[in-house]
Amino acid sequence: MTHEHWMREAMDLAAQGVGFVNPNPLVGAVIVKDGRVIGAGYHEKYGEAHAERNALAACMEDPRGATMYVTLEPCAHHGKTPPCTEAILDSGISTVVIGASDPNPKAAGGAEVLRAHGVTVIEGVLEAECKAQNAVFFHYIQHNTPYVVMKYAMTADGKIATVTGASRWITGEAAREHVHRTRQALSAILVGVGTVLADDPLLTCRLSNGRNPLRVICDSRLQTPLDSQVVETARDVPTVIVCAERRAGGVAPYEDAGCKVVTFPGADGRVDSPQLMKWLHAEKIDSVLVEGGAQINYSFLEAGLVQKLQVYIAPKIFGGDQAKGPVGGVGVSLPDEAFMLGVPAITVLGDDLLLEYDLIAGEHSSPLRGV
Repeated sequence: MTHEHWMREAMDLAAQGVGFVNPNPLVGAVIVKDGRVIGAGYHEKYGEAHAERNALAACMEDPRGATMYVTLEPCAHHGKTPPCTEAILDSGISTVVIGASDPNPKAAGGAEVLRAHGVTVIEGVLEAECKAQNAVFFHYIQHNTPYVVMKYAMTADGKIATVTGASRWITGEAAREHVHRTRQALSAILVGVGTVLADDPLLTCRLSNGRNPLRVICDSRLQTPLDSQVVETARDVPTVIVCAERRAGGVAPYEDAGCKVVTFPGADGRVDSPQLMKWLHAEKIDSVLVEGGAQINYSFLEAGLVQKLQVYIAPKIFGGDQAKGPVGGVGVSLPDEAFMLGVPAITVLGDDLLLEYDLIAGEHSSPLRGV
């Protein structure tokens, strides 16, 4: 078997951590001896053992002289767990094959530590694929802001609702299940108050044993109804309401219901979304799914905050001059001022299509692995 074969096995393992390791990276490790896998593991949950230690713990025989394949460079620092390099050196493994280097300066340097102690290190095996698998982590570490995925569902004629405002359901079950897998994978879901007022959504992950993302409501003037589902369930699902101004007596009812209220005033009287993203990064939120309406979508695009666009297209036509499209705002004046997208990854979901684009300014061009 080739290095690439075993690295793909490690990547498959890493994908099992989707949604449970944020803001840590997805990492898988496979230990091979005499052409056989003798141990394998992945990073299963934030704060718990890393992939390398789990693979070593699962070894069926002595790993001395074996080769470890790991999708991300082993850490060489003390964090929530001891350095993985220590465990590798103690095990007697002779060769470590690495997919991608760790972009985190606190954790980087593991390859050098291993080499310094006589371990053969091979780097860059399936490097592009390993980086793409951790697009969220790489962006979060390198740009100090969450990785933002914008999602919307529309008809073949580009409508997100009928002329009456009805929007349930545009897509079918398979597409909606995929949306919940994306909610599971990312750390937060963000909508505008208009979406709350129009649809009263719950904004949770309805997968079996799924993890609910942090709910973020952009509500400049605190119009979110106290009897909305997001407020009434705030003690069970963490919920942040972001306003542009704190009115006397206006915040207390939300905080009493279990919501956290933060204020980021923008120059236009709306929420300052770049400041909100910086705050979310400081709160260890590595990724955000924007499921807002047309105005929120445009504001995030205009601010340059979006890395990936997920467009679900249903084989339907609504028509209607006044029926809403997915992106509002003032729009661009000329075609060459458009927000440019890369070549899409295309997935068929039942009768619907999913197009996944990277914004041209982005760094990765593959669908979210495991979603």
